[in-house]
Amino acid sequence: MTSVDRPAAPPDPQAVPGPPTGPTGPAPAGPHAAPAGPHAAPAGPPAAHAGPHFAHAVAGPHAEPGGSAIWPAGVAYQPVEPDRFTRLVLRMHARAPRWAVPLAALGCVGLGMAYALLSDPTHSDPDARPTCLLKLTTGLDCPGCGGTRALWYVLHGDLPAAARHHFLFVFSLPFLAYLFVTWAGNRAFGWRLPELRISPKVIGGFLALWFAFSVARNLPWAPFTSLYV
Repeated sequence: MTSVDRPAAPPDPQAVPGPPTGPTGPAPAGPHAAPAGPHAAPAGPPAAHAGPHFAHAVAGPHAEPGGSAIWPAGVAYQPVEPDRFTRLVLRMHARAPRWAVPLAALGCVGLGMAYALLSDPTHSDPDARPTCLLKLTTGLDCPGCGGTRALWYVLHGDLPAAARHHFLFVFSLPFLAYLFVTWAGNRAFGWRLPELRISPKVIGGFLALWFAFSVARNLPWAPFTSLYV
């Protein structure tokens, strides 16, 4: 009787159940197991031969075969619903005409100009309300001290007096006005004006100059005392 005709041995009731057997013998026990027969394919990486399900089982329920994280299948996550105020703002923004935002920004600028004109800060006391908290408590000029008075003088056409109170504010006004006109014209009317491109180095240089100006105007020596407002 050959090995092919020999009857199979009865199963051992105390043996641990193993993997299913194929036509060439039992399947490999792990990714590094030897081939079961002379014609079996060589063992390779588990993800290449076993497929994505094997990699999913090895890496866990939160990983893909490529290594990126995924959520477990069959779990539904409900998106967070916006609150009532957020929905109102989004609804108003969707329905508002394209010129509404530039008009609102222009209204804020107009309110600042109206406050400067009506309050007349050039004749108010240094401690009049509202006032600068730093100057009220320490007597020092803050980086923005004199800006309201400079705006008042600009609106009255007195540029030397405006520069005397805040030179950097007067210097930056033309650039700020052009940036606003470019943005508002494009947003409201679709104008394609030449853009004023300001590099980060220019912005950093301007901030450094502003800081130096804020320090110099508080020095108690001439000619820096002329910058005190």
